[in-house]
Amino acid sequence: MAKPVKTNRKEEILEASLEVIAERGYYNTTTALIAEKAGISQPYVFRFFKTKEELFVAAMDRAYERILQTFKSVDAGPGQLVSKMIEAYEELSASHPNEIALQIIGISVTEESIRNCTRKGLSRIRNYVLERFQASGIPNAEREATTFLARGMLCNISYVIDLPELIDHEKND
Repeated sequence: MAKPVKTNRKEEILEASLEVIAERGYYNTTTALIAEKAGISQPYVFRFFKTKEELFVAAMDRAYERILQTFKSVDAGPGQLVSKMIEAYEELSASHPNEIALQIIGISVTEESIRNCTRKGLSRIRNYVLERFQASGIPNAEREATTFLARGMLCNISYVIDLPELIDHEKND
């Protein structure tokens, strides 16, 4: 019976870390703040994660995996694939905004384990999008995948800094 409680506590800590880091940034977040948000003691955080860095990597891994699974769940033909993937990402952004913020925060963190996590996560997403575009017969799949990812990052930045005109579709169409 202890395992489900641990799993739930670990999930609560991950969720709390997402909220606190999204709000305060990586460097301004402490494990004490995360513990407070989760309603537990700070030493209890360390039962699951040895360091704040390890906790952040776990949260980022979750975010990148969720993005990948979101794209994998899109069922569309070549003519609708890009728009359906954009739609799915917009839905994910609305349902998990803290994870979107974490991507932007992760890019600015200099710790090597976090940089490696960011590289790995973005690389997995890029490779999947490229393979999917190629398999769908999208012309210039490499360029289209790069543009797709670049627009996604721009959307993330727009969201995090609250500057919607960066992606105002009415002005860009």
